[in-house]
Amino acid sequence: MEKLKIGIIGFGTVGTGVYKSLQGFDCVEIKKIAVHNINKPRSVEVAKEILTDNAYDVVNDPNIDVVVELMGGVEPAWDYIQTALRNGKHIVTANKELLAKKGEELFNLSEECNKVVLYEAAIAGGIPIITPIKTILAGNKITKINAILNGTTNYILTKMDTDGASYEDVLSEAQKLGYAETDPTGDVEGFDAAYKITTLGTISFNSRIKYENVYREGITKIRKEDIEKANELGYKIKLIASASIDEDNNADVRVHPMLVPKNSMLAHTNYVTNAVKIKGHPLGSIVLSGPGAGEFPTASSVVGDILSIAKEWGTTEYLLPMMRCHHHKTANPVKIEDTYNKYYISITAPNAIGVIAKIGTICANKKISLSSILQKGVEENNTAEITVITEKCLERSVNEFVNELTDCTVNNVIRVCEE
Repeated sequence: MEKLKIGIIGFGTVGTGVYKSLQGFDCVEIKKIAVHNINKPRSVEVAKEILTDNAYDVVNDPNIDVVVELMGGVEPAWDYIQTALRNGKHIVTANKELLAKKGEELFNLSEECNKVVLYEAAIAGGIPIITPIKTILAGNKITKINAILNGTTNYILTKMDTDGASYEDVLSEAQKLGYAETDPTGDVEGFDAAYKITTLGTISFNSRIKYENVYREGITKIRKEDIEKANELGYKIKLIASASIDEDNNADVRVHPMLVPKNSMLAHTNYVTNAVKIKGHPLGSIVLSGPGAGEFPTASSVVGDILSIAKEWGTTEYLLPMMRCHHHKTANPVKIEDTYNKYYISITAPNAIGVIAKIGTICANKKISLSSILQKGVEENNTAEITVITEKCLERSVNEFVNELTDCTVNNVIRVCEE
């Protein structure tokens, strides 16, 4: 059988892992690899003649059947992919930002060109999630997803929990160990997870989610005191990417810290591990967990996509029909202020008569029902730490409650995860 000829754009950690992993497969031949610097020392020996510093050498090569894009970002990756599709090449990508921001255009163009775009590595690294949703779970109506999709933030929150350390100290350690970038904004402010839940929600609900409608909040405000109190209350704090949809196609899609019950598997997903919990009918709930990043976990998903194409190569004019985009409707976005959640609210208040009564009165006026209200001791500056847990209530009402606590300092408001 004729070998599937591929070209790779981007030869960093994942690209190197893909190159190494493909060496054992005779059905695939790597024809070209686009790199930034041809003369850079690498952990693998690569023939100089297949290296190029011009990605257009890959996408315009008539002998290449599949372009594997591993460079990340929207531009110039989007231009390379468009060119490759129009030149009759299939695409394998790990580019979560591109999928989130250009997904609709990408899949419309791929169908116009009758080419397949595969992206298993873009959502949860080595965890198989896209293929199961598109195939074995296709008979389910998926209505809810709760997921841990970013290893950096999960590592930081886990270390804050196990070591009793501050966010700043753990972030510094994570950067030294290579778990966090020098500029960690993309991870700690929730951008990475927001890109991923945009695409995951779209394919799960068969209705397009617009990235700009995804609510996003990072972990930079989480204090070790919040971690400790969550533990006392029976929770762990995790950065959760969630998506839910109702019968009227209204989609609530967001990324933010949440208090997760300790009896949940997500609460025990620690360090750089990722996990995705899917709820649907008739299956019910399942959790898929595993390494969400790294050289070989991510390469595993990329290579799996390449081999999926290789297995059908030359057998049909319409490859992998189940893996293609077949929906064109867009979900109605739900604004965060219109959602109902349970809340953990940490308040520093003056140690004075009537403070707790005032908190209760404001809550009553805002139709916020309290599950518990706790005060433990008084600080040397004559202030008290008060922790409030609410029943399910409107986000807008909680914001109004916070704004009316003029005599107090609200340290944090964290939503509680309901599974």
